[in-house]
Amino acid sequence: MRISLMVPVMPHEPEHLPAYAQLLLDSGAHRLWQGQSLAVETFQGFAYLAGQGLRVPVGTSVTLTALRHPYETALQARSLARLTGHDLVLGLGTGTPELVAALRGRPYGSPLTAARDQLTILRGLLDGKPVQHDGRYDSMHGGLPEFEHPPVSLGLGVLRPGMARVAGELADAAITWLTPPSYLGEVLVPELRAAAGAAGRAVPRVVTVVQVAVRRPGRDPHLVALNGSREHLAAPHYTDMLRQAGLRVHPSQVPLSARALVHSGTFVTGTLEEIAEGLDRYRAAGVDEVVLNTAGVHLTEGRAAALADLGELLPALAG
Repeated sequence: MRISLMVPVMPHEPEHLPAYAQLLLDSGAHRLWQGQSLAVETFQGFAYLAGQGLRVPVGTSVTLTALRHPYETALQARSLARLTGHDLVLGLGTGTPELVAALRGRPYGSPLTAARDQLTILRGLLDGKPVQHDGRYDSMHGGLPEFEHPPVSLGLGVLRPGMARVAGELADAAITWLTPPSYLGEVLVPELRAAAGAAGRAVPRVVTVVQVAVRRPGRDPHLVALNGSREHLAAPHYTDMLRQAGLRVHPSQVPLSARALVHSGTFVTGTLEEIAEGLDRYRAAGVDEVVLNTAGVHLTEGRAAALADLGELLPALAG
């Protein structure tokens, strides 16, 4: 199982990014990931790193489909692959109904169909083929000019079985967030395998973002978990997934839900050895790559504390 790291919060200054890229280079970790940033935009932040000479493998976990037509997304992705000189994982997510409605006038009637439209168009464009697709949410008639670049893999944000089936049919990677190991092994990974088998294609690799924190004197893991996951634990689609996984959570009881993350091992904390054991549960569940996310530490104690945790964890785990 590969070990990667996450830029834990939206960067407000480009100078906040190089420390994470340098940690990756120093530790031998696999890839630097970032979610959708509404501050320094995700693609541009990664391009800044390449311009600073920190040309590292990167991935988006995820960028939101409603923000761009897939033609624009393909342009951004292949440009970034060329700038970094490495293969890129372009992870997509459909976002919340409220955001989609704010951008498009109404929410997706079917997020699964929206994901299929985007993946189908992007696959053709990034393979250098003309696309003829009349979708429910996105259409494309044409292609991109020829342009040499490292490969771009398509990822899809997956929380529940329906999206796991779409990823199995069309994506190269299923990217999960806050997903307990047992739920991955018993629900999502079997759905991915079944859908890929039915489509006659390889099973997408599973990339899971896991919140972590080293045990330290005076550090309250429940508070760190709460600060790192507050918005997700208030979102119905995340709490629905966690309830399906057997956790006692509710969007109106966010502090108690954060405790459930810690007690279930979904939020992984402890000594370096205990964290390694906790992450090994993800490997056993079928995860191919774990992305270490120190958002809770960053939001509780600051960026230096988050970097210190990664500085201890990455050499021990990535090696």
